[in-house]
Amino acid sequence: MKRPLLETLFALLIKGVTYFVVAVIGYILLDIIVKGAPVISIEFLTTAPRQSGAAGGIFPAIVGTFYLVGGTLVVALPLGIASAIYLSEYADQGRLTRMIRLAIITLAGVPSIVFGLFGLGLFVIFLNFGASILAGSLTLACMVLPVVIVASEEALRAVPRAYREASLALGATKWQTIRKNVLPYSVSGMLTASILAIGRAAGETAPILLTAAAFFLPKLPQSVFDQVMALPYHLYILAIQHPEAHKVRPMQYGTALVLVALVVSLSFGAIVLRSYFRKKYRW
Repeated sequence: MKRPLLETLFALLIKGVTYFVVAVIGYILLDIIVKGAPVISIEFLTTAPRQSGAAGGIFPAIVGTFYLVGGTLVVALPLGIASAIYLSEYADQGRLTRMIRLAIITLAGVPSIVFGLFGLGLFVIFLNFGASILAGSLTLACMVLPVVIVASEEALRAVPRAYREASLALGATKWQTIRKNVLPYSVSGMLTASILAIGRAAGETAPILLTAAAFFLPKLPQSVFDQVMALPYHLYILAIQHPEAHKVRPMQYGTALVLVALVVSLSFGAIVLRSYFRKKYRW
């Protein structure tokens, strides 16, 4: 009789914690929507900021965020997937491989400011890229790369071993087996990695603060070596550094709402693709 009672209490505890977390997140989102929605307008979304962010819009910051997220995915996804394929399919599963995996998992928990300082030292100063879209994208790519590798490797490992053995038995090479019998069935899991990468890259402030972002630019960037405005940094300045933060509070909420909507939209697109591939390549 004691075991069912304990199991019931534990289930209720877990359910209560889950509902509490969902309620807190829901309250935060509702607060952002209620206070940010009145600010959203065509002018807000299509014009540059004026009066130190107290007026105007956030169009350059939206464009800059797309540039940084796009550059991050272009670099991080191919490298992350290739690394996962090597670790899962080619590397000897010995002590060295285990140490590499441990290092990757450790890097996934490193604070973003550390990656920002790394990017400042390597890309901005040593490689002389300067504060630019390229330096910011490479820094963000380094930051999300461990997440992409771990998620992609787990997706590859989830494919049944029999798929590989059957392909090899029919005379296919190892790469043909991976390309035609493993990757198609793991692509949905790899898209989960892209969702995680999008969410983290779009919302980080510290790395782009040191490597790419500017509070105000009179025109849109013309090359990857130009600085760029970005929504997280713009929101940070309005909320923390602005001399009249209380007066620009509506702009803060409007910027936060656009940033949340941007991340949700990009993630939703990745989720749709993931669902498509999951239905197409059922085990």
